[in-house]
Amino acid sequence: MPTIQLSKKPKNVTIIEGFPGFGLVGTIATEFLIDHLEVEHIGRILLDELPAVVAVHDGKVVEPIGLFYSKKHNLVILHAITLVNGIEWKVADAVMDVAAQLSAKEIISLEGVGNPQTETSKTYYLSRDPKKHAMFKKLGVEPLKEGIVMGVTGAILIRAEKLPASAIFAETHTELPDSKAAAKILEVLNKLLGLGLDYKPLLEQAEKFEQKLKDLLAKSKETQDMQDKKKLSYVG
Repeated sequence: MPTIQLSKKPKNVTIIEGFPGFGLVGTIATEFLIDHLEVEHIGRILLDELPAVVAVHDGKVVEPIGLFYSKKHNLVILHAITLVNGIEWKVADAVMDVAAQLSAKEIISLEGVGNPQTETSKTYYLSRDPKKHAMFKKLGVEPLKEGIVMGVTGAILIRAEKLPASAIFAETHTELPDSKAAAKILEVLNKLLGLGLDYKPLLEQAEKFEQKLKDLLAKSKETQDMQDKKKLSYVG
């Protein structure tokens, strides 16, 4: 069972989540939000299925799934650097549990959509909240009319029957970290929530962000591979 640890429980929050996916767009975008909004660390989600390891960057611990709170905007940002393949439903249930504990008013997922045919990044949205459709339309964001949403975001969209849930997607033409696509998502999110965020530094620092996240995720995958080999050695 997932373990949720919260040192603070703000109410009526908007939850923004980003898990590693196409172009690591969700992870890059939430990383940027944490670095450029005034936030405090308020918790974590722990699962037995995740590797028993933490990444270290600039002398600081980077947790696999951390929760950060912006009091100014009443946002809870869920930042994940670890792959959760095979346990997406458990992770989604944990996110919904966090939403219940914080009386969240909505969940917004940030995702990349693979499109190798383009070098540019168009943005799309998908929402179970009728009120959000007009807002996205006003921002010039097209609805995602056809496609398959996988991973934690797909699971959340199914689980969130009673809670308004939306997702913002940006096209990415590569499986490598794509900061440009993340910047496109942040542009939409910034206007949607009125964050007063300057997302242009993300484009300027794209290489730095991408290398940082590439290193963190490589370490996470290496640890997972080592764990898998260890389990096999017990069996064999």
